[in-house]
Parts: sequence; C-alpha cells; structure tokens
Amino acid sequence: MRTHRWRKSSYSAQGANCLYVSAPGDATIRLRESDEPDTILTTNPTALGALIRSAKTGQLDHLGTA
Repeated sequence: MRTHRWRKSSYSAQGANCLYVSAPGDATIRLRESDEPDTILTTNPTALGALIRSAKTGQLDHLGTA
C-alpha cells in the first residue's frame, strides 16, 4: 500500500476534528478527517474546486438544515 503525505488544513484548529489532504501526483486528491483516519474520500481537482466554490457561495447551505 502506498504511503500518502498528509497535510492538515490551515482552517483546522489544534486537536481533534481536523481535515487532512493528500495529493499523490496521480491527478487525484484524497481527504480524511482526524476522527476517522481510515476513511478516505478520493476526488479530482476539478470536482473539489466545484465543491469549494459551491460552499463559498452558499449553494450548499440548505444541506445543513433539517
């Protein structure tokens, strides 16, 4: 199994609940959370960029409501 170099998000505080990112150079981006380090989400730069832009503009705000 390949070892990934994980980098903690600059928006994550010290302690728990941190987001880590790895970009191994094969056109994928991997994301994991400190609470569940064995659960890894894999995406690509285009899809991740679209997700971030949508979150920044509030297009996903309705997902947090019951």
